Amino acid sequence: MLELSILGFLAEGPLHGYELKERIKALTGHVRPVSDGALYPAISRLVAAGRLDQRTEEGTGAAPRRVLSLTDAGRADLLQRLRAPKPVEISDQVRFNTVLAFLRHLPDPREQAAVLRRRLDFLRTPTSFFYDDGSPVRAEDTGDLFRRGVLRVARATTAAEVAWLTEAVAELER
Repeated sequence: MLELSILGFLAEGPLHGYELKERIKALTGHVRPVSDGALYPAISRLVAAGRLDQRTEEGTGAAPRRVLSLTDAGRADLLQRLRAPKPVEISDQVRFNTVLAFLRHLPDPREQAAVLRRRLDFLRTPTSFFYDDGSPVRAEDTGDLFRRGVLRVARATTAAEVAWLTEAVAELER
């Protein structure tokens, strides 16, 4: 997801490493913080793979800084990652939000809708955080106040997301 975030933000224009880190941090927040020890090796991998260009620019009152930009190969990689997210990128909320943050870069609304339909299919599959003898536990069936809270909040969040996804798919398919 870090590489997707790098490619996605650089699709919007060149950035230096610190700006890129701040944008990624704003997207993922405290849930999945990005460290320099993860960011800069990922940038180096993408540069080595020809996905990013980097140039050195004079810093304003500081040391020179690297400015990163997306190459044609990087844009193609971004589009492929958006067209075909991995299953975990559909099922994990934070990862899906990262895909969603950059989905506008896919030029074909039908491809965008296909990704949203995958998330809808996932959300419509019965599941729970808790199971009793292999069966999902519903909020109404637990005597545990706190688990009931987890389940009710999850249900409400899922309902809101399903409603938005349904609207978005209909709009994209018009």
